[in-house]
Amino acid sequence: MELNKMLPDFYNGNTTMQELQTIIGEKVNALASDLNEAIDQCFVNTASALLSRYEKLYGLQVDVSKSEEFRRERIRAKIRGIGTVTKKMVQDVARSFSNGEVEIVEDPVNYQFTVKFVGTKGIPPNMADLIITLEEIKPAHLTYTFEFIYRTHTELSEFTHSQLSSYTHSQLREGVMN
Repeated sequence: MELNKMLPDFYNGNTTMQELQTIIGEKVNALASDLNEAIDQCFVNTASALLSRYEKLYGLQVDVSKSEEFRRERIRAKIRGIGTVTKKMVQDVARSFSNGEVEIVEDPVNYQFTVKFVGTKGIPPNMADLIITLEEIKPAHLTYTFEFIYRTHTELSEFTHSQLSSYTHSQLREGVMN
């Protein structure tokens, strides 16, 4: 904040007043920055220094080797997971880790459910962390499996072998094809 611009014109050229206003302006800016940082720490989506506190508060193991975004996602998943575990809750948690649409297929007779990734092809990159989070929120007596979608031979049949030869098998199954 430039306080010098807020002074009346008769202070123009007064170096003492300009230096004083510069010092006060720097202090006000530092105070505003500190206040913004303190406010950021009050919310999981913007916290950094207090992530360990949130993890402890929600009974999560503190792992500072993980990225802040991963840690935030685990905390948010735990917050969503407080209370009775529902199909929607598991779906929301799985969706947040896969960045795509997810369906949950319940099989109550066998005490299990299936997490179907229907919005993305292949295995989402953050499966290990999803498994950790599902283990934390699901009832102990339930088991689960995952179901993934891959590109089929029928989908690839519109291309020639020559067109497909520049792709790896992994790209053909689940990657982006131009």
